[in-house]
Amino acid sequence: MEEQPIIIKRKKKVVAGHHGGSWKVAFADFATAMMAFFLVLWLTATASPEQKLAVEGYFKDPVGFTEGGSPSPVDLGGSASVVQESTQDVAPNQIQIEDETIDELSETLEQRRMQQLYQELDERIEQSDTLQEFKDQLLIDITDEGLRIQIVDRSGRPMFDSGRDELKYYSQDILFELADTLGSVNNKLSITGHTDSTPFSGRPGYTNWELSADRANTARRALVAGGVRPEQIGRVVGLSDSVLFERDNPTAPVNRRISIIVLNKKTADDIQTDASQQDRPLIDLTQPDEEQEQQAREQLEGGDWFNTPDEPGADEFNW
Repeated sequence: MEEQPIIIKRKKKVVAGHHGGSWKVAFADFATAMMAFFLVLWLTATASPEQKLAVEGYFKDPVGFTEGGSPSPVDLGGSASVVQESTQDVAPNQIQIEDETIDELSETLEQRRMQQLYQELDERIEQSDTLQEFKDQLLIDITDEGLRIQIVDRSGRPMFDSGRDELKYYSQDILFELADTLGSVNNKLSITGHTDSTPFSGRPGYTNWELSADRANTARRALVAGGVRPEQIGRVVGLSDSVLFERDNPTAPVNRRISIIVLNKKTADDIQTDASQQDRPLIDLTQPDEEQEQQAREQLEGGDWFNTPDEPGADEFNW
């Protein structure tokens, strides 16, 4: 009997030609990421230093930029502006606009720091037993010059004895408590002494002007002893009764006060600029100009400063 051969049939499975679209999504994400990467490189290469500084400031403090600056982390001058190749190609008026924008951002950030310092001082007053006791004598507000702290006299509780520049013991404690917080900032400080309109009659030639200046200087020494750095002091002045707190009552105790201002950068720069030497003064009385020297030399050589022998009084100077 013949054996039948065994036949094995293998079926080939044909794989469908369509592989799905997942790879397209991945490739699209990759292409988008590469495009964004090269866009960032292009923006970095063409941005000016001021624009890079603005972008850096946004990532350091986005909340501040949201309140007072640009809402976009990358803002090169607005949607309608064109990025220039370099700052040399930008017109002067455009550069001025960029500078003003940077100044506005700087002022916004400094305002936020002043607000933060205000909150810190308010918290310190609430937490300190010494400051809490004299809370009604501490007036804190924010002015155009910076954060102002006024320590005022109250009826029966003055900062100084009448007509004296020595601090009361509790006034010194107040300044010591404030100095700990004020010494932690980098801003310059301004210290101003004020008096009321009652004339000072303790010493001949010693007025409220001298008294207010001496009291301001005493407050400066107390702040430095309490932790304020000496180089932080930017201005110490006495204003007598020229700036009254209560104008309707010039002799009120609240007019006798010490004002401490944490100066903002603009005010501190203005003080330095006004006091520093300029390139060329408008009138320099110590150095006569060449024209004045020439005129003086001609008068001296021509004998105009002296009488001639024919005139009476030839032996005397004729100025």
